[in-house]
Amino acid sequence: MEEIIELTGKQKSYLRSLGSTMDSVVQIGKTGISGTLLDSAKQALIARELIKVKVLQNCSEDPKAALAQLASAADAELVQVIGRSGLLYKRNRDPEKAKKIVLPS
Repeated sequence: MEEIIELTGKQKSYLRSLGSTMDSVVQIGKTGISGTLLDSAKQALIARELIKVKVLQNCSEDPKAALAQLASAADAELVQVIGRSGLLYKRNRDPEKAKKIVLPS
């Protein structure tokens, strides 16, 4: 399990600005957070570092709780929750892949 670095307010603001134009990559439906959904989210985080997740209307869980649970399971940082959508960020630690997002300090 990797350490989760606490993001500063400035970094979260920057990530929110990047995520505002993104489309949802992962959707949480009526089955909730399954193994397949978790694998999909992890792969998307490796590829993009920042993903938008949408909690569908037929999901029985509270959107904030479902997004927090997904972030915890994927070892990612929950950047923002607005309504039924949320942003997850996980810095790519693979030295062969260049960082996609450079955070302000």
